[in-house]
Amino acid sequence: MWDELLTPLEEITEAVNVWVVAETQGNELAPISYEVLGAARDMADLLGVRAEAVLIGVEVQGLAEQLIWRGADTVYLLEHERLASYDTQTYTRVLADLVRARNPEALLFGASDYGQDLAPRLAQELDTGLLPHCTRLEVDQTERVILGTRSAYGGELMITGACPEKRPQIITVRPGAVQPFPADKSRLGETEHVPVEMAEDTTTAKWLKIVDELSKPDLQGASIVVAGGRGVGADGFVMLEELARELGAAVGASRGALDEGWVGKEYWVGGAGGTPVAPDLYVACGISGALQHYLGIKDAGFIVAINSDAEAPIFKLADLGIVGDFDQVVPALTEGLKGLHS
Repeated sequence: MWDELLTPLEEITEAVNVWVVAETQGNELAPISYEVLGAARDMADLLGVRAEAVLIGVEVQGLAEQLIWRGADTVYLLEHERLASYDTQTYTRVLADLVRARNPEALLFGASDYGQDLAPRLAQELDTGLLPHCTRLEVDQTERVILGTRSAYGGELMITGACPEKRPQIITVRPGAVQPFPADKSRLGETEHVPVEMAEDTTTAKWLKIVDELSKPDLQGASIVVAGGRGVGADGFVMLEELARELGAAVGASRGALDEGWVGKEYWVGGAGGTPVAPDLYVACGISGALQHYLGIKDAGFIVAINSDAEAPIFKLADLGIVGDFDQVVPALTEGLKGLHS
């Protein structure tokens, strides 16, 4: 039975190149695309193959150059009017056709809403495996297998998986897990327009309306994040918003604040379900510092902790700790910043 399910070794060895499926936000590339491309570039160099990217949409050719500057050797452009808005079934279909035609060794996505929806659908369509939510990637050069590590059980266990019998190896990478390469505008690469054949529209889901969530925090793209936990109280997030405005920061929250119903899930910073962040500055207010929260902020450049409990675990993670009452410390910081700006 199992022999029937495994891809013959000679078919696997024919697979070449490491691909990234780039994600766009409006008319720009999403930051996660550069991070995943950095991982693909490293793996391609270890395997002695090319790092290639796929761009799907309408009039996306202008973004191809940015991917080449960040490490892509080739950018495949899949452009069609029916690809203007993301649709799981249509995107899966055109991407699967391209994969079958070019046979990449591995296919990387960001573990964003886009990647978490598209990657498993594609893995099912191609009858291959999926390594989800990876925070570390390694390459077994002898077996040409990628090893993906992710956290489980609230960060208490790390699991390393592989997909040795099937190709392509499909992987989603957690935001902040990989540092992108800096742009090298002298770098050269190829751009290829891939013809997209569209049969009759058979998708079962239709776009009715797109609503911009203006208040949704851009946690992954923010250089400064100010976050609150149970210790700030329901009304404390008003003060956090004021501090964030003075700092030019995004507002986040711990799992505790989410459980209390003070914020929506989009504000949750943390591992195993939350949003991992990697800002230059992270300010944790009234957050105890559980392991799950640490997994979401471990890549932050500088961590400031404000808590009335001097024994709170967050102080072991912080570069700077302030022991004090949130209601006194945060307004004082906000006023001090206002004075600097006046």
